Amino acid sequence: MTGAPDPQPAGSADGSIGEGLDDGSDDGFDVPTRWLPGSGACAEIDEDAYIEGALILSIGGAQQSHVDLLHPERVFYEYLQRICNVVDLVGEPGGPLRVLHLGAGALTLVRYLQATRPGSAQTAVDLDRALMDFVLDAMPLPDGTVCDIVIGDAADVVLERPDDAFDVVVLDIFAGADAPAHLTSPDFAAHLLRVCAGDGVVLVNVGDDPPLAFARAQSRQLAALAPATAVLTEAGMVDGSLAGNVVVVARKGPWPDAWTRALRAAGPHPAAVLVGQDRAAFEQLPPR
Repeated sequence: MTGAPDPQPAGSADGSIGEGLDDGSDDGFDVPTRWLPGSGACAEIDEDAYIEGALILSIGGAQQSHVDLLHPERVFYEYLQRICNVVDLVGEPGGPLRVLHLGAGALTLVRYLQATRPGSAQTAVDLDRALMDFVLDAMPLPDGTVCDIVIGDAADVVLERPDDAFDVVVLDIFAGADAPAHLTSPDFAAHLLRVCAGDGVVLVNVGDDPPLAFARAQSRQLAALAPATAVLTEAGMVDGSLAGNVVVVARKGPWPDAWTRALRAAGPHPAAVLVGQDRAAFEQLPPR
């Protein structure tokens, strides 16, 4: 979470700051920068120093999203790789999907789906119009992408959607236990499942600190509502000693054993794919 906002820097009428200005480097890349009034922070998009054609979105100095423009099918962040590995298993291989993204960031997953499942009908929801305008100005979506950008609260948008409207629902908003309370409730989780098709998946990314109390609570909540759930994370995080990301996956139908094997093989390694008793054990707080 950011602290108290700094005074708004001087800029153009649309909040841009230094867009098109040289950042002092010799590679000729101009760092797009924009003030975000809603969050009271400055967003910038900079080059990845190690991956050609890749850009990094930072907000308030903290990296938020990574986009490989030359190879959008390659995803950098490990938690997002785990999400992509699940999405790869839904429906017919390579076939288009109906996808709802709650929390848009730099639209990395939208780009991945267009690259791997062209023709997918996607909806991306974010509270921050200034951020979405900034991202799309600096990193336009690939030609042919079908994605409806919705500015609004995730709960309001989900409530308005009909039953079984999406094959994949991705909630990527949580940043620990200080997440908005109305997005952590059983009622909201039930609506996520309601708008998900019978053979689809709901994926909830939870960033958390030791002992992962919030992530465990979110897993318990989905497990109480959905016939089948799984927890995906880095193996070293299962005992709650490390901070990081936990992805909770929910299905309305049974959990396929083949998915467990495929996800463990896909990584990123060392990968933990917790189902059944292993998932239930994770949901209990570790002894102090």
